[in-house]
Amino acid sequence: MVRFYESADDSLLKFAVIIAEYQGKQVWCKHKERDTYEIPGGHREAGERIDDTARRELAEETGAIAFEIEPVCVYSVTAPDNFDGRETFGMLYHAVITKLSKELYSEIERIELFDDMPEKLTYPDIQPKLTREWRRRNQA
Repeated sequence: MVRFYESADDSLLKFAVIIAEYQGKQVWCKHKERDTYEIPGGHREAGERIDDTARRELAEETGAIAFEIEPVCVYSVTAPDNFDGRETFGMLYHAVITKLSKELYSEIERIELFDDMPEKLTYPDIQPKLTREWRRRNQA
């Protein structure tokens, strides 16, 4: 289950996930060990501000060199197989990338640009909901 919040205590935020756009298209990442696509993002490191997590993960996973990024909202995921069924929290961001590196230096094999969501998703129960929430808030 995915829920959305306006805010949460900073200490609860474990992840940063970024809906990213480049040249008017959505940026999706293809991990080296999977045949599915995912939204850029990842775990917060010890002592790191969640905004810094978002910037770091975006750069690492997409090769973004120049971009504008802003928080959208807090989200949580609760699933029986996700962290012992406990609710885990992250911050959803939106970024517009204006310059990309030619090489990636992470676990991501490549990025691809889509007009809409790709069919094969790494987290099909989560990623569509995050994307819909961003669109909903972006249209408001």
